[in-house]
Amino acid sequence: MIETERLILRPWHDDDAETLYRYAKDPAIGSAAGWPAHRSVEESREIIRTVFADPEVYAVELKDSGEAVGCCGLLFGESANSSCVETGHAEIGYWIGVPFWGRGLIPEAVNALVGRCFGELNLSAVWIGYYDGNDKSRRVAEKCGFAYHHTEHGKFYASGDLRTEHFMIKRRAEHRRYALR
Repeated sequence: MIETERLILRPWHDDDAETLYRYAKDPAIGSAAGWPAHRSVEESREIIRTVFADPEVYAVELKDSGEAVGCCGLLFGESANSSCVETGHAEIGYWIGVPFWGRGLIPEAVNALVGRCFGELNLSAVWIGYYDGNDKSRRVAEKCGFAYHHTEHGKFYASGDLRTEHFMIKRRAEHRRYALR
């Protein structure tokens, strides 16, 4: 569990399925993040038991309500979207329900995970990828001190279409400089 000023990043639980479905059924979320909108509470529960069961995948819970309103997690090695993610690196993926857009919650969660990556996990670099046109995700990465690294064209999306994905990186030394500002 990771605590920030307004959030608790914690493991997902089966009883989060209804809340997860409430936000993940919105096509604006899945399309931007690279997965199809959830079709049922049962599907959301299955996602919790499989995809969200990884040890570094966290529910983004609001401290004031206890509600899980998004997700933030780390991908390593072959699980990452970019082939540039090597040993000693991680990729951060994230999304948050539409009613919570623009409140700075995901940058808060991402900064907490970056701190974990460079602190407890002793990683040398952290990546963020976002699909072409997902300016909200790009802005989160920029707010958190990530810098553009490269673009990969022709990436297969969950629905089978091809997309362009941009990747940004933050290295341990850059994190220290950014944190000291």
